[in-house]
Amino acid sequence: MRDQLDKSVSNGKRLIVLGFVTIVILFLLYHRYQDPELLTPSAIDSIQRIAYGFYITLVAAFGAIGFGMYQYHKEKVKNKGNSLTTIIALTTWNSKSRKIFVATFIGYGIFFSLISGTLVYQPEVNFAIHYGATIPSGFIAPCCDNPGYMPKIIVYLTEHVGLQIIPINLVLQIIVSYLVGLNASIAINAYAISKKGRGVSTIGAATGLFIACPTCAGTFLSIFIGTASGIALSIALTQMQTLFIAISIPILLVTPYLMAKKLRNSDGSCKIDPTK
Repeated sequence: MRDQLDKSVSNGKRLIVLGFVTIVILFLLYHRYQDPELLTPSAIDSIQRIAYGFYITLVAAFGAIGFGMYQYHKEKVKNKGNSLTTIIALTTWNSKSRKIFVATFIGYGIFFSLISGTLVYQPEVNFAIHYGATIPSGFIAPCCDNPGYMPKIIVYLTEHVGLQIIPINLVLQIIVSYLVGLNASIAINAYAISKKGRGVSTIGAATGLFIACPTCAGTFLSIFIGTASGIALSIALTQMQTLFIAISIPILLVTPYLMAKKLRNSDGSCKIDPTK
């Protein structure tokens, strides 16, 4: 029985690793088709089909990661060990925590979409008039931009509302939204025990808001600082995009372990009942 549980946990890990490795390889391979000189009339159809394949593979990779994490989480709960990952699994397995996770994941994802430019609202621009777009409509732009920014999905929902799905932003949005949801579900249970852990989680979530669009931070702060200062800050923050990523994701990864320490009894068991 023990060997079977260990095998299930191992299989979950493999699926998670496989999914992330697939995404990295996918981004690297697709970048090979980002040379504008390759975009000849005879090559457009081929690159377009590759772009469709890109998103099909990306969805499959996320499916593998999601199923792997579910399997890993479930077996950790069954295993009932005393590791910090087991404490995290037990803390977030109950119905209340799962509802909090789903609500936070969706809510944060929508908010992230707004500030990262994935969900576009331009009341001063009529897409049908300015861009000649058919409403509603959508297409995939297969070329050409920096690694991770192509292929891009453009969707016109109304004359003023649309979607601009950029691969790197989509990946970051899902990862950060998941981590924020995980932190929130643990923090609700740990609030009475560890206010300090909750504070760290808040810092990570706030920093993670601007991963995909650091210039949005300048726009947001310009409300309080002033337009000129806000523009200067936006330019500075754009150059610091890697720093925002480096700070926010590790904080969101470390915080659950910090809170899990507060939720572990002296004998290694969890203070939270996973059945409630």
